[in-house]
Amino acid sequence: MAYKKDFLGGDHLVDLPILDKAYKTVFDQVDLDPNYFYLEYQNFSLLQNPIRKFPFYTISNIDGVKFRKLGRKDSWKMDQRIDKQFQFGNKLYSADKSDFDKGHMTKREDVQWGDTDDEARDAAESTFFYTNAIPQLDKLNRGIWSKIEKYILHTETVKKDKKIVLLTGPVLSDRDPVFVTPVDGEDVQIPTLFWKIIYYTNRQNELCRTAFIVNQANLLQERRIVAPVVRGDEGDEGHAFMDFKDADIYQTEVSFIESLTNMYFQEAKEYFQDDRPRRLIVEQTEVRGEEMFEPEITLFKNLML
Repeated sequence: MAYKKDFLGGDHLVDLPILDKAYKTVFDQVDLDPNYFYLEYQNFSLLQNPIRKFPFYTISNIDGVKFRKLGRKDSWKMDQRIDKQFQFGNKLYSADKSDFDKGHMTKREDVQWGDTDDEARDAAESTFFYTNAIPQLDKLNRGIWSKIEKYILHTETVKKDKKIVLLTGPVLSDRDPVFVTPVDGEDVQIPTLFWKIIYYTNRQNELCRTAFIVNQANLLQERRIVAPVVRGDEGDEGHAFMDFKDADIYQTEVSFIESLTNMYFQEAKEYFQDDRPRRLIVEQTEVRGEEMFEPEITLFKNLML
């Protein structure tokens, strides 16, 4: 079953993001209906950007009660429901000087739930489509990004038998750097910013949301696998998802994600407030080298729903 907007129950509906009118030109360029690029998988769905060949967003239903711990089997493939010209395959990740992980947007384990092991396994395997992947450097993908993912799933959702809705995606900017190796003769812009927005219900049964953002721009430049980029000058204690380590760097308001993506998300109560200048937020989310492999420590404390 694909993404369900009434997954949280009651009157708590989480609708799909609304794309800015400017995005209509993206679909006009390929002369196809946006619905052609809305792809449904088991327990999640996504909207593919046919020009950038990466998803605008993925949106997942996650059930902590029905989560099942299973082994991992990687088997990446193209999605045959859309033409190959609208998605990147292994050529991107095996290209000369490629140093990328296939970064899941919807995490395998997030949708690894169901009434049986087979259901959970089918859902997990449905995340291994290239439409659900974006190039991420290992120090991001296996570092802070992985820590955020584990925190959301295991600390807040599975351990507390919660249901949540999770949106994940890149910021697809015209200023994204270009990979040094063309793929099939095409220049590939690599996203630098990635975000997550979580919807959940609090003890008062109110619909709430919060967001995280990370940045791999510095890592891409350090490894010299993208062309140089010229930077411009533009630039409640006890509530769930509020105690992530370095929250002042990686946690942000949903409105900031909206301003970067030109997408608009379901309104909900929001505890986290961040009034720093936006340029400062983007700079401070950049991941740098050794911090990704710090010793295991206790990241979260005093979490209460």
